[in-house]
Amino acid sequence: MVASPLVHIEQLEPYRRELTGYCYRMLASPFDAEDAVQDTLVRAWRGLERFDEDRGGVRPWLYRIATNVCLDMLKGRRRRALPVELGPAGAGGFAMGDPLPEATWVQPIPDARLPGDGGDPAEVAIARETVRLAFIAALQHLPPRQRAVLILRDVLSWRAGEVAQLLETSEDAVNGTLKRARAALARADLETEPPDSAEVERALLNRYVDAFERYDVDALVTLLHEDALVAMPPFELWLRGLEDIRSFLAGMQDEGGRDRVLVTRANGCPAAAVYRPGPAGELAPYALMVLEVAGDRIAAIHAFLDTSLFPAFGLAPGDQFSPPGQL
Repeated sequence: MVASPLVHIEQLEPYRRELTGYCYRMLASPFDAEDAVQDTLVRAWRGLERFDEDRGGVRPWLYRIATNVCLDMLKGRRRRALPVELGPAGAGGFAMGDPLPEATWVQPIPDARLPGDGGDPAEVAIARETVRLAFIAALQHLPPRQRAVLILRDVLSWRAGEVAQLLETSEDAVNGTLKRARAALARADLETEPPDSAEVERALLNRYVDAFERYDVDALVTLLHEDALVAMPPFELWLRGLEDIRSFLAGMQDEGGRDRVLVTRANGCPAAAVYRPGPAGELAPYALMVLEVAGDRIAAIHAFLDTSLFPAFGLAPGDQFSPPGQL
């Protein structure tokens, strides 16, 4: 069928952010997701003349292409993970060990690259929960086609028939795949307590930034849940509980008190970009910390010691700072 003259390349660009959210959940990397979306749009542009509007419109067509791109990218790859999945919590001297390759890790994504919050509070809650780092890591345990089915059905609310058409299979096959995917995901402990409110979350972030820039260990620890988790990719070391976290922070006291922080958002959570002075006092990117808030305390700090993430977040090179606490 000849392409509809109503379909043009400029009609594809508005789908970029929602496709990015889909590809990120599939691939667990903002860089891979960006590559997948770009490949999807290029393939779509090249195939506009073959576009068949009778098969469901532009959106299903783009998701069909994006799914195939992601499935191709996942062939032969090992799953990405979080440090908590690779070994027991740290103990003793808290040795950092050697950094592992970038492809080992689930990486954070800026909220700015994901679809904006809708008006429905239930939809907003689902969107945020399904980009949490623990959820993204749990998805990586599913075979790629199971992953695609679960995301399309349970996150994006596609009907079984729509998913069947996209994957060129039957509704029974989709329902069976979804059942297996849900059972596998249920084995992961993904139950979370939301922040008490957006105001509480902002106030907690302000206090965290203030305590971190002063490197006040006691103040930092008071912000944490008793069973809080701290992880530091690309290192395997992770810590659980206030006693070990306090000991580790105290051991880093000589390095603290000189850093500056910019605030941002990642994976539906507040985040802090840390800049550390170099030998001549110049500030340089050091770490991106994703803070998971439960109730009125911080439940987890994922400190990504990976400065390649800074450009993905559009963060300043080190000479510009917004006042602490501005989300």
